[in-house]
Amino acid sequence: MILNYLNFNFFGGIFISESDILKSINSDIVIDFDSEKQAKIVYESIFLEFKTSPDYRSSMDLKLDKNTIIITIDAEDATSFRASINSAIKWIKLSVEINELAEN
Repeated sequence: MILNYLNFNFFGGIFISESDILKSINSDIVIDFDSEKQAKIVYESIFLEFKTSPDYRSSMDLKLDKNTIIITIDAEDATSFRASINSAIKWIKLSVEINELAEN
């Protein structure tokens, strides 16, 4: 599994104060897999986690494009953004590890 790129877009106010540093954080995480089959297995394993995640300060969307999984994260603040990234990476890592165990 190869992490292709991580794109962060930070949107803040014109005048930056302690309470207004970040108004929102939007990010796309693109993960390329060795095969379309592996990407589909991981996607189907974690899809429901993304749809049922109970965070009201951030949202995550998951897309499958051939051998690539694209995770889009929109968060209100850095804390919820970090939590969303940690959850997404944890779910993907666990799915890949279980798939590798099943193949052996």
